[in-house]
Amino acid sequence: MNETLAIVGSGAIACGLAAAAAHHGPVLLLARSQSSAERAEAAVEKTLSRLGAEIDPEHVQVVTDPAALAKATFVVEAVVEDHDIKAGVLSELDAVLGPEAILASTTSSLSIERLAQASERADRFVGLHVFNPVTKMKLVELVFPRGAGEETRKRTLELCETFEKTPVEVPDVPGFVVNRLLFPYLFSAVRLLEETGMDPVGVDTCMRLGAGHPMGPLALLDLVGLDVAKAIGETLGEPVPARIDELLAEGALGRKSGRGFHAY
Repeated sequence: MNETLAIVGSGAIACGLAAAAAHHGPVLLLARSQSSAERAEAAVEKTLSRLGAEIDPEHVQVVTDPAALAKATFVVEAVVEDHDIKAGVLSELDAVLGPEAILASTTSSLSIERLAQASERADRFVGLHVFNPVTKMKLVELVFPRGAGEETRKRTLELCETFEKTPVEVPDVPGFVVNRLLFPYLFSAVRLLEETGMDPVGVDTCMRLGAGHPMGPLALLDLVGLDVAKAIGETLGEPVPARIDELLAEGALGRKSGRGFHAY
């Protein structure tokens, strides 16, 4: 079926998804306020411009009223990485959407089973973990709750195919596969920094040129956002290095604030 897609949120993942979806047809983006809507609109336009994409601007419609999503058939929640906040949004969406609509969450570490229960449509729920920047990263970690129906699986896979993404079904464990393996490494890079006093550029250069990584671990933490990284670490039970807490206390969140381990 041709899905009527909607995305809830106005951060990097939500805007990246909207830009990726705009290549394939109209998409609704629900922001929580008019100021968030304006920022999201600008972010999507900037992404499309950077990609050199000739997309009809009307393909991405930014709204602030949840009722505008009533006719959506596939809705992706992409709000802050906090179970209670996500659960509240999902419950609100369930009340607005038609019975055939599928709800998805882009959570990178939270329990899909618990979020599915909060959505009150576990048969039509899926974890759809995409990666930043969404327009470039091909992987989608798919996490289906126990109650997910066969139609939900089929439609989700078809959506991934439409977006030219590579889906991999993963278990519902904290951090799924990528973050479960990645964050111990990222945090160990911060601890090395704390122990040795090395310059962040030096650490990142070593891992880029010595291990063939496209981005160093500290630059990657900045891209993820140090606030998001802290939340993921806590969900994984991975001790968050003191340097991350210090930077957060200074308002240094990474790229989105202009400073993290590096300045932008």
